[in-house]
Amino acid sequence: MSTSDICLMTARELAAGLRREELSAREVVRAHLDRVELANPRVNAIVTLTAELALDAAARADERLAAGDDVGPLHGLPMAHKDTHETAGIRTSYGSPLLADYVPARDELIVRRLREAGAITLGKTNVPEFGAGSHTFNPVFGVTRNPYDTTKSAGGSSGGAAAALACGMHPLADGSDMGGSLRNPASFCNVVGLRPSPGRVPTWPAAMAWTTMAVQGPMARTVADTAFLLSVLAGPDPRCPISLETPGAAFAQPLEADPRGLRVAWSPDLGGLLPVDPRVTAVLEAAVRTFTDLGCAVERDCLDFTGADEVFRTLRAWQFAQAHADHLDTRRDLLKPSLIRNVEEGRRLSGEEVARAEVGHTELFHRAREFFERYDLLLLPVSQVPPFDAELEYPAEIDGEPMRDYLDWMRSAYFVSATGSPALSVPAGFTPDGLPVGLQIVGPHRAEMTVLRAGHAFEQATRCTDRRPGLPG
Repeated sequence: MSTSDICLMTARELAAGLRREELSAREVVRAHLDRVELANPRVNAIVTLTAELALDAAARADERLAAGDDVGPLHGLPMAHKDTHETAGIRTSYGSPLLADYVPARDELIVRRLREAGAITLGKTNVPEFGAGSHTFNPVFGVTRNPYDTTKSAGGSSGGAAAALACGMHPLADGSDMGGSLRNPASFCNVVGLRPSPGRVPTWPAAMAWTTMAVQGPMARTVADTAFLLSVLAGPDPRCPISLETPGAAFAQPLEADPRGLRVAWSPDLGGLLPVDPRVTAVLEAAVRTFTDLGCAVERDCLDFTGADEVFRTLRAWQFAQAHADHLDTRRDLLKPSLIRNVEEGRRLSGEEVARAEVGHTELFHRAREFFERYDLLLLPVSQVPPFDAELEYPAEIDGEPMRDYLDWMRSAYFVSATGSPALSVPAGFTPDGLPVGLQIVGPHRAEMTVLRAGHAFEQATRCTDRRPGLPG
């Protein structure tokens, strides 16, 4: 089997082939390393490569299977981890010159679960500095570029992960999402990203273990593979106080389900609150008709997102101040200006302002809960713009409306973060100039299977995930 054939197989297909010994782990890892060598110079997605360690691990995986040992569901599947996820013995830079040579002594929980399930580490994927922003660039490794047009952004903060997936450098990817960091790069790179409900994927260690705005979750090239990865990442952990008790195996079941009769709300601009690039709207208007064709009852309607901006920005600034105040005090010169502003905003917050944000957060949750008593799903843009120029920090305006800062253009994603709802970014089509556009499928709190099943039905009907970027050679 050729390198190209292996690297374009789904994760589920690869896992089945490995268990049947039709493929060896060494063969699969070598094929993906060859793809990294071919594609990575174009996009700069994988920034630390552990080729020798991966091949050694693949040899041991083959030996275990041959000996009849029990192997995990991800046996032999290569993965590069997001460079904000700590990996024992492998550099974890967070995209910051402050940590450019930092090598953790232990894996954090998400990485440990992946390795225990049999995944083989290829290296680390690029991120913005400290994961701040939805465009992946930093002073340590530079810019990650979009595989469909290398003059454009791959999104962020899981931009390296999404670009590597799109190019076939690995079949599955881990990521994290506060304001859209799993969904935005998935939209920009024509892959799938799921922001789970808080606690679905437990996080450890975590300095602020009770907070719910930031989550970790899966990315893949198909919805079924995304659910497959969630089945490994999900499940309780006693060190995470908000972790949910449902075992990960609940997400390994088939996604086939009849979507007829689903009550679906569609809003192209989050109830008129946001500017959206007309190219995005045109793609999504056509895509949403697929739900009607599938037998869903689709209406123009939207959750009331009043207060979501204040909730998200206040709680984000508060958390950034906690995480980076020491960096600001000791090495301000090595922080990007937008990050400095966020930390300073967090330091200026009063207790009354944080409390008001928490009250607004609760009110928004209950409005979402009541909204989903009337609808099964809410469809929205993932991103308000298609992939933009990679040399920009962020788009300065959308459809003629100026953006206040590097967060403003992400509101279509971060308003949803503030609700606590699971949200799936699934490929929905391309602009006339060939840039990917994703559809955001939002469901009730903790209803990941509802969202995944709807996304799978949409994906099977549209086949947008079948379109892959061209590669040299």
